[in-house]
Amino acid sequence: MTRREFITLLGGGAALAWPLAVRAQQGERMRRIGVLMNTTAEDPLGQAGSAAFAQELQQLGWEVGFNVRVDTRWGAGDTERYRKYATELVALAPDVILATANSIVSALQQASRTVPIVFVTTIDPVGGFAAIQTAAASLKVELIPIGVHEADEIERGITNFVRESNTGLIVVGPPSSVAPINRDLIVGLAARYHLPAVYATRAFVPRGGLISYGSDPITEYRRAAGYVDRIFKGEKPANLPVQAPTKYDLVINTKTAKAAGIDIPLALLARADEVVE
Repeated sequence: MTRREFITLLGGGAALAWPLAVRAQQGERMRRIGVLMNTTAEDPLGQAGSAAFAQELQQLGWEVGFNVRVDTRWGAGDTERYRKYATELVALAPDVILATANSIVSALQQASRTVPIVFVTTIDPVGGFAAIQTAAASLKVELIPIGVHEADEIERGITNFVRESNTGLIVVGPPSSVAPINRDLIVGLAARYHLPAVYATRAFVPRGGLISYGSDPITEYRRAAGYVDRIFKGEKPANLPVQAPTKYDLVINTKTAKAAGIDIPLALLARADEVVE
């Protein structure tokens, strides 16, 4: 299956909810959606994304339990679970599957080459590290990659890293690329070592992260529902373009900055979309 046969974030259109009863009377079959989340079922970010997806589906005329069924699995950042649940969901013969991370998309591709996949908060990690390396070279900054999938790997990597002078941390990728428990670990280590850290999503900032700059994942879940709606209405997945977010938010935690002895320039505070105090 080619890359064009997989689809992602942005979809449009809206449908009134009132035709649902008419559809049911006409005997329209129940549609089925598989959802494979990276987070645990208790994670607030995962809950918010799942709820936004269901709410937008309802706005488009697809009410869960009435004319669409949603089967959700929670991967909790475990690649073994991704493979297991990918196989489970494919076996349910869904009309489409919603995926929330690069590794989940890969697991689903291995489980099926025919089920359409709508994916959110997903990036090209190879292309993204290349972009950072290009920028770093122009600024005369040395990059040292640290893995973020296992707790021991994270703690060992950051502890060794801070032995160098003039260090800072950039946590790249969508929120779903880092397991929830590891998000807290990264923020805690940054605080312990007074390490300036910038994150790709605002999910880190209320937990004590210093700065985030990235797109709103909740908006992406809503737009994913728009793509599911278009598939249900007959559009071919191969004809739907892969699209990227168009709006990025800057969020700054001034309390964290003060605790770390970091002075945030007034010009940067003025540009922030949100300041957490």
